[in-house]
Amino acid sequence: MQAPRTTASAALATCVLLTATACTSGSAGTSAAPAAPKLTTTTPVATGALDNVNWNLPMGEPTTLDPARVGDYSPSTVESNLCDPLLRLKADYSVGPGLASSWDQPDSTTLVLNLREGARFWNGHTMTADDVVASLERQRDPATQSVNITLFASVRSIEATGTHQVTVRFSKPDVLFLKSLANGFGAVSEASYVKKAGTSYGTAKGGLMCTGPFKLTSWKPGESITVRRNDAYWDASLEPKAKQVTFKFVTDSSTLAGALLSGQIDGSYEISSAAARTLRSSSAGTVYYGPSAQTNYLTATSPSSPLADPKIVQALSLVLDRDALIKNVYDGAAQKLKTFIPPFVWQKNEASSVYAKGYEALPAVPDADVDRAGKLVAEATTKRRSLSVAIPAGDQQSLQVLTFLQAGAKKIGISIVIKQLQPTQMAGLFYDPSLRKGLDATMVMGYVEIPEALSYAQLLTASDSLFNWTKYHNDKVTALLGEAQATVDPAKRAGLFTQAQALYTKDLPLVPIASPYERMFLNKRLSGAPASFAYINMPWAAYLGATGGAIS
Repeated sequence: MQAPRTTASAALATCVLLTATACTSGSAGTSAAPAAPKLTTTTPVATGALDNVNWNLPMGEPTTLDPARVGDYSPSTVESNLCDPLLRLKADYSVGPGLASSWDQPDSTTLVLNLREGARFWNGHTMTADDVVASLERQRDPATQSVNITLFASVRSIEATGTHQVTVRFSKPDVLFLKSLANGFGAVSEASYVKKAGTSYGTAKGGLMCTGPFKLTSWKPGESITVRRNDAYWDASLEPKAKQVTFKFVTDSSTLAGALLSGQIDGSYEISSAAARTLRSSSAGTVYYGPSAQTNYLTATSPSSPLADPKIVQALSLVLDRDALIKNVYDGAAQKLKTFIPPFVWQKNEASSVYAKGYEALPAVPDADVDRAGKLVAEATTKRRSLSVAIPAGDQQSLQVLTFLQAGAKKIGISIVIKQLQPTQMAGLFYDPSLRKGLDATMVMGYVEIPEALSYAQLLTASDSLFNWTKYHNDKVTALLGEAQATVDPAKRAGLFTQAQALYTKDLPLVPIASPYERMFLNKRLSGAPASFAYINMPWAAYLGATGGAIS
């Protein structure tokens, strides 16, 4: 859900970086909407081999590569190339076969996964149905602390019903389980190796044992992670061209830009807007912009937060000049959002037209209107007029957004105090209520991991969700989303979801800000990597190669 940015450079005051127009958030006049960059889901197919690629993780070093516990940018960027899931996400955000070559649903509460024969772990051992069952059951055990444990709510049993077949039975229909098999939830590890590694599985000490196109060979804490090509990879159509990929942890935006310009680092996803400005005029490589399932919004962290009051939410939304914000903070590489789920999530869905119609019917993103915002503040039930908002320390983009909002909020009598938290504290507040004490809100840089909008909506609206910090509850929303999850027919499910979306868009205490496009830089010697946000859960490095012949 969340991925804190951890750029270590000193944060700059927004008005130094923004134009005069941008610094007048909430004023009557607005800047013209910025021209959106050209988006692409892929880069030109690579034709040559590579000895080594140096790739950066701008959010910093992962804390784990255990698929059961991976749920953030850095670990997912690495793990997606190591541990194959049962289903595979594609660059256009559609889903196809992975370690499950096919699947059947003989009835609405039974899922039969037909496993691919010939898939082997890096140690040469054959992947079996028992490994699949063990990988799933391990996540159902609370001791594992899996980020996916809620996906088992409707699961009755998971059984090996053949050497290469696994059958999952549900107490009620559940469409999310199948689609979620395309991320770390569906990744398969060797059962015997996991048992031996115990709680160190997925760490620098415990290592991994998976079937992916690359295998983990070295993890030097604080320095780098190295993966090498799996020469016995089961998918002959996706044999990696790169012999080795070394992941670096450069979190400072300007330092990263310099390393990319010099060729010390060959590429990176999630480069900052500032780095993109520097790099796109360089002959060192190319900045690619891709469609994205990322979402940025401001959300309350407790029921007592002033932001839990719908009037305050509406007022803050009305002091945001989003056109100026996107132009000056996101460098034009983002789109305005009516709600917190970007359209890219459902564009390849079987019922995309139903989702599109529902999204179109939502109220338009409001223009800045300080007078109306001030009236809403006067009508608000809460009388507290200050908000303490958390962002990751050094995250320039979030700081700019909040400073932008801070200026507008001041005009309607609301004080925004920005709290910059260290990376571990910022990441921890999403799971540990004690770390949210003293905070009223946080900037979320989230993303929808699978092509099913329902999955993210429930994270914020379900009464028992780990991320429903305001104890939001709407009986109708709960009923509609619950019914949607149990509805197999795509069009009916989409219809139920859009009804719920229309309701929670009115009363859920969060302020949608924007959906950033994916920003990736590739050195001129490289090509092939997907440019869309789908990289987060697909073996993107296996597509990476040289633009010409073999390059060392």
